[in-house]
Amino acid sequence: MIKKVNNNFEELALGNNKLTLVDFYADWCGPCRAQTPILEELSNNHDWFEVVSLDVDDNNEIAFKYGVQSIPTLIIFKDGNPVKKVVGLTNDKELLKILEENK
Repeated sequence: MIKKVNNNFEELALGNNKLTLVDFYADWCGPCRAQTPILEELSNNHDWFEVVSLDVDDNNEIAFKYGVQSIPTLIIFKDGNPVKKVVGLTNDKELLKILEENK
């Protein structure tokens, strides 16, 4: 299940004891809409990491803080720190490989 950021970014992404993939997206973004089902499938099939979605239009200060200039951008957080950034639509196999490399 993908958790949506609503003034709780620190709790969901930084305070999580699991590896956390944050999806920086916007509702109007076509590639972002294509990325969502891929993230949902990964989230539903693996319990060793969390997936969190963050709407850049509603959370532009957070997006700016992490250098998000293009969407979709996926940032993997481990122990509250960003460890990997992936920009653009990414398939499930590539994402799973990246997540496993950053366990």
